[in-house]
Amino acid sequence: MRERSRVEADRLRKLELLRDLGAEPYGRQFADCLSAADASACFEEGRKDKRVRTAGRISALRRHGKAGFLDLRDGTGRIQVYIRKDTVGDEAYEVFKLLDLWDIIGVEGTLDKTHTGEITVFAESFSLLSKSIAAPPEKWHGLTDVETRYRQRYTDLAASPEVVEVFRARVRIIQLIREYLDARGFLEVETPMMHHIAGGAAAKPFITHHNTLDMDLFLRISPELHLKRLLVGGLNRVYEINRNFRNEGISTKHNPEFTEMEIYQAYGSCETMMALAEEMIQFVREGLGLDETLEWNGMKIAFGSPWRRVEYMELFNQYVGIEPGDVKALRKRALDLHLDVLKRETAVEIADDLFGELVEPHLVDPTFVYDYPVELCPLAKTRPDDPATAERFELYIGKMEIDNGYSELNDPIEQERRFREQLADARGEWAKLDEDFVQALEVGMPPAGGQGVGIDRLVMILTGATSIRDVILFPLLRQVPPEADQKQ
Repeated sequence: MRERSRVEADRLRKLELLRDLGAEPYGRQFADCLSAADASACFEEGRKDKRVRTAGRISALRRHGKAGFLDLRDGTGRIQVYIRKDTVGDEAYEVFKLLDLWDIIGVEGTLDKTHTGEITVFAESFSLLSKSIAAPPEKWHGLTDVETRYRQRYTDLAASPEVVEVFRARVRIIQLIREYLDARGFLEVETPMMHHIAGGAAAKPFITHHNTLDMDLFLRISPELHLKRLLVGGLNRVYEINRNFRNEGISTKHNPEFTEMEIYQAYGSCETMMALAEEMIQFVREGLGLDETLEWNGMKIAFGSPWRRVEYMELFNQYVGIEPGDVKALRKRALDLHLDVLKRETAVEIADDLFGELVEPHLVDPTFVYDYPVELCPLAKTRPDDPATAERFELYIGKMEIDNGYSELNDPIEQERRFREQLADARGEWAKLDEDFVQALEVGMPPAGGQGVGIDRLVMILTGATSIRDVILFPLLRQVPPEADQKQ
């Protein structure tokens, strides 16, 4: 058992004193209570002297002899409470004297303003609902150690209202996306999270095992192939917002478990998806009440429409300036930049690494990069006038890829050929041909546009967060040894 700090030991002592007084430190329900924001709103609506019940965590505490003030905070805000000994009674006031910061209490009383003009609940009674043993961050300034913030998100949320607001904004962003798509006839669906075949993207999967069926399964890296099966079945406009899992690196832009939204529209195209993406993100930005120019990670990003559209090769020639088929020259430039390309075999792969290193840093304002080399796009149609170029786009905002879309390939023979070509270069025993998906295409899939939007990254841009861990409630972290955990 870990060693208790002095503050924790003092709180445990108070816990026993409370029990000696007959107070239950971990109370029962406190039903029909208002949030802090709603309680304050009652006064603003002119209902002075209205009786209210509210509850929350003590974020400030000021005792003065036979009376005291405290601030109660919940997920909606803060409200002040005034407690007098001659109002609540001697026994209750003894309990009040044993309260600490971060204890959770419920209060009942009337609303009024103090002489300083602050809306206050003048308590007639209160109930201790949860005695906090852990010491709060000093002076209510929140957690300053980033690692501790992510590991103890519960403490981070309790201590930092601004963190709560980020996650409220995340929920609102997803609500607005749903509102936009639902109004345009898109149907939200759910597809499997465990797949027989790891497909829909080039990524290393997480592998699990189903005991009853005695077979390995893969946590999905993309819902794409299942959603396209729904197009075959006649669901012409579908989307899904859910988790993907990729057994790859962690960075400020990458978490192994992340939220993506994929959208598919029958009889659409790459052009359709670019227009939809721009309109949808603008709808979300406006719904959040954000200006057309946002500051993010030291950049000013201009969201005014129309957004720039530029060909992949135009940018490559401008910022890389090497013949895209010259493997030797490409590899030399990549190694000079200390890029890990030793396992890259094709010029296109190395060129795309250089694109990420040399081109993406110039894509600050929303920019659609389109017409990619077909080798990078096994699930996209090619241009009718150029079979070496795929009808694909990527949307960049703030030097970061936010969205990836295609004119979807619906030719089963060509799709099977590309799958087999991809398998020949596969670097994992999990790589298999999805014959059922090819069979679905043989039934007939309408021409369609599709796209995948990184929800976590979009939330980062729209909330000002500079790390993906700041917009995921419980990001994946390296496990801390027990002895290290005790020292925190």
